[in-house]
Parts: sequence; C-alpha cells; structure tokens
Amino acid sequence: MNSIAIILGITLMYATPLIYTSLGGAMSENAGVVNIGLEGMMTFGALIAATVAYYTKNPWLGFFAGGLGGMFLALLHAIATVSFQADHVISGTAINFIGPGLSLFLCRAFFEGAAQTRTVPSEGLMPKPLSGVFTQNSIPDIILNQPITVYLAFLTVAIIWFVLFKTKLGLRIRSVGEHPKAADTLGINVKKIKYISVLASGFLAGLGGASLSIAIVSSYRVSLVSGQGFIALAALIFGNWKPQGAFASCLIFGLAQGLVVFFGQRGVNTALINMLPYALTMIVLIVFVGESRGPSANGVPYEKE
Repeated sequence: MNSIAIILGITLMYATPLIYTSLGGAMSENAGVVNIGLEGMMTFGALIAATVAYYTKNPWLGFFAGGLGGMFLALLHAIATVSFQADHVISGTAINFIGPGLSLFLCRAFFEGAAQTRTVPSEGLMPKPLSGVFTQNSIPDIILNQPITVYLAFLTVAIIWFVLFKTKLGLRIRSVGEHPKAADTLGINVKKIKYISVLASGFLAGLGGASLSIAIVSSYRVSLVSGQGFIALAALIFGNWKPQGAFASCLIFGLAQGLVVFFGQRGVNTALINMLPYALTMIVLIVFVGESRGPSANGVPYEKE
C-alpha cells in the first residue's frame, strides 16, 4: 500500500508542471494561435524563477517572476504570429531555441559562468502547506504532503475552465479561435484577444517551469525541462483542447514519470523505463491526433480586411 501511495505522491508532483503548461496551451490554442513554443517558455520560466528565488529567498516572488519570464517569450511569439502573421509552427520552433539559449546565457551571467544555478536555499522553495498535518510517513502524508504549487495547479484548472466556458472573455476567445472573421464583424478586437491569450499561455508555461525549479528541485540546469513542454502539448491534444481534458491527460503522463522515479529509486535498471513518458507521448499523438479536433481557425493567420 505504501508503494502505491509513493507512486501517487510522485504522480501529483510531476504532473503539476505539465498541468500549468498544458493549460497555457489551452489558452493560446483556443484563441487560434498554435503554441509549440511551450518548451522554451517553460525553460526560461524555470531559470528566472530559480534565479529570483535564490537571490531574494522569496519563493512567491520567484514563482511570479517565472511566469513573467514565460510571458516575455510569449510576447515574441504573439508579435510574430498575430502582428506579422508569421507561421505559428516556425515561430514556436524559434521560441524553443531562444528559451534554452537565453536561459543558458543568463545563467552563466548570473552565476559566474556556471551552466546551472546555485541551489536555492530552503526558505526560497515553495512551501508545503500540509506539512505536519498528517502522521509522518502515513499514507495521507505520503500522498498529500506536496508543495503548494500542486494545489494551486488544481485551482488553476478550475479558473481556466470557468474563464473559457462561463465568461464573456472566454466566449470571445473561443469565437476568435473558431471563426475570427465572424468575431471581427461582431466588434470583437481579434488581435487583442489573441494577444491576451498568448500572453496568458506564456505566463502559465512559465509557472510550469517555476514549479520544476523551485518546488520539485531546488535549482535550474540545462536538462531540467527535457521535453516536458512537448509532453504538455501532447496532453492538450489528448484532452481535446479543454482544460479538464488536459488536466486528466497530465495526470496520466505524471503517472508515467512517477513510475520512472519510483523504480529508479529502487535500483531497477531504468534504461528502458526512462523512455516511458516519451514513448507514451508518441503513442498518444499517433493514436489520438487524427481523432482530436482543435479550434477551426487554430494556426490560421488572420488579417483584418
């Protein structure tokens, strides 16, 4: 029973960065802007969060700064795709090169040429609100004694769902993603809605990176993100571009990562097990991408006539 609890605890922890990032993808793509640059935004957010948390010893400031870091790269993506009607995939690919490259450059600048940040002190890491609530090493403690980023991720799912499906802004976002010309004729500022959505996407992806560098681990390094932005994108597709679907998909991918960590801690040869999250991503894309249907105008540049 303890083994199952450990796997569930690890699943929640490792699903969290995917949840933030996948929700970011939902915001952008429901507005018609393909964002495969989530990996780069996530990476830059992780670096900024770890750097700010290290120097200020304030995890909340680091967490918010990580979101702003992702938003900065999202602004570049929005300028390219919305203002200049650049190809969304090419722009996102460029962001995925810029994010890690800029992160390494700034890391070397801030930490005397090192390729990773110094270890964030304990007071700079995200707190665990349920620490000490349950008996130590009991099943509830193993599963629920998580960084607060886990619980904020659950709350964020509800917020994004409410915004997209229960508010006027959400209706406008979805109408722009489905039929921007019709939305334009109704007086909706299509470019403004797209900018808001892409910037929100970058902010959430930055939070995903921050939840890695100052909650799961205590530093940034080049290999920290390692394709998790792409896994979050696959979870978004698997979840049919809906927040609740993306959330459920991220838990599945988090379980795959949890199994990798669990068996790795027990001395099992992980040469093949380490492939599990990425193999699962490929299987999902091959099996479900043809059946999933995103917003009709997703990835189609729009220019007001």
